[in-house]
Amino acid sequence: MAFFITGVSGFIGFHLATALLARGEEVIGIDIHTSSPFLSKERLNLLKQHRGFMYQAIDVCDQSALKALFAQYAHIHSIIHLAAQAGVRRSREEPALFARSNFEGLVSLLEASLTLKQINHIVYASSSAVYGRTKEFPFKETNPLGEPSSFYAVTKHSNELTAAYYKRAYNLPLTALRFFTVYGAWGRPDMAYFKFAKAISDKKPITLWEGQNLSRDFTFISDVVAGVLSLLDRKTRSFVPDAVNIGSGKPESVLKLIKELEKNLNMKADIEICPRPLEDLEQTWASIELIKKLTGWSPKTSINEGIAAFSKWFRVYKKLENQKN
Repeated sequence: MAFFITGVSGFIGFHLATALLARGEEVIGIDIHTSSPFLSKERLNLLKQHRGFMYQAIDVCDQSALKALFAQYAHIHSIIHLAAQAGVRRSREEPALFARSNFEGLVSLLEASLTLKQINHIVYASSSAVYGRTKEFPFKETNPLGEPSSFYAVTKHSNELTAAYYKRAYNLPLTALRFFTVYGAWGRPDMAYFKFAKAISDKKPITLWEGQNLSRDFTFISDVVAGVLSLLDRKTRSFVPDAVNIGSGKPESVLKLIKELEKNLNMKADIEICPRPLEDLEQTWASIELIKKLTGWSPKTSINEGIAAFSKWFRVYKKLENQKN
């Protein structure tokens, strides 16, 4: 039995594959390194050091290549679909790219998965962005999804509608993973916490959006991995949830995040307050009662502990980046 991961050298894919390999599982992964190529290739090099890991450079939109791969590895029993274009503001600039990667990519994967005989569970990356401009806090899976605040949110909402069709039409065991602001070592350079750390270390100003309640449900990567594995390892398949929040269940001020970075990097941030862009929500807050009930999972890492761990890795990353340049 094997696990198949798309976007395997991305941030979450890398950590999830590493955890599966560490417990002796076979992992088959695909990626084409469209996001942060330097980090993506460094992550992939680390994964290749593990026995039980197999990689192919396949675009998830290439349905023929996926079908050929599934014919070769017919013992795949769990699929984790993480390959996608991310970034709320970038989605306004390149909507066609996001539509292809996020929408066409999922359809391609699901069509190919119909050729497999023994799929236990297919989980795929959704986002807290699907809750849109809702005023209901915390965000619960049963809440109506709000008006989308970005084209990125549109693609993720479309993914969930697509999955609902395939679940009903083909009885596929599909679950959307609604991730809430995942952070940690080997993270995405386009995310705020990473940008803040880089700006602070480079002694450049950082941009903080205005808003009295500017906060995020920051979720540390090891907690995210544990949450995903708890779903994949469930013994009963009598109920496969349509969507599950994976968050900390506790929103934290973005200003607190900056203060933790200052403390751990031992440097002061130069903060510039600017108007919040249309695409950015003022607050996110996950209800995590459903996943707790289903699996017993709960997050373990505080923002203080998570930023301390990230900052330790970030100092090593800066040295690697300087050597590259």
